[in-house]
Amino acid sequence: MSDLSDVPAVPEEGAIGGRNFRMLAEIPLRLSVEVGSTSLKLSELLDLGEGSVVELDRQANELLDILVNGTLVAKGEVVTVNGRFGIRVVDVVANDPARIAGLERRS
Repeated sequence: MSDLSDVPAVPEEGAIGGRNFRMLAEIPLRLSVEVGSTSLKLSELLDLGEGSVVELDRQANELLDILVNGTLVAKGEVVTVNGRFGIRVVDVVANDPARIAGLERRS
C-alpha cells in the first residue's frame, strides 16, 4: 500500500498556487472500478440470458483497476462498508513515466 509520502503537499490558501488548486479541486471526476473484461461476438451477446456466466480476463484473486476519467490511477480490492461495496486502494500508480509506460488508457 502506498504511504503517499511522495505526494506533494497541498498549498495553503495564502501560498502561491493555493487558490488555483482550490479551483481545480472542485472539478468533478468520474471514478470507476474495473473487475475485468472480455470480448464477445454479437451472437454470443444475444445468447446471454438470466443465469448466464461470462468469463473475464482476470483471476479472482487479482487486484481491480481503479480508473479516473478512463485512466488507470490505482489498484484495489473490494471491501464492504456498512453493507455497501467499497474499494480499498492497495497500490497507487506513480507519476514515474517508466512505471506507467505500459499502462493503457481506457474509454
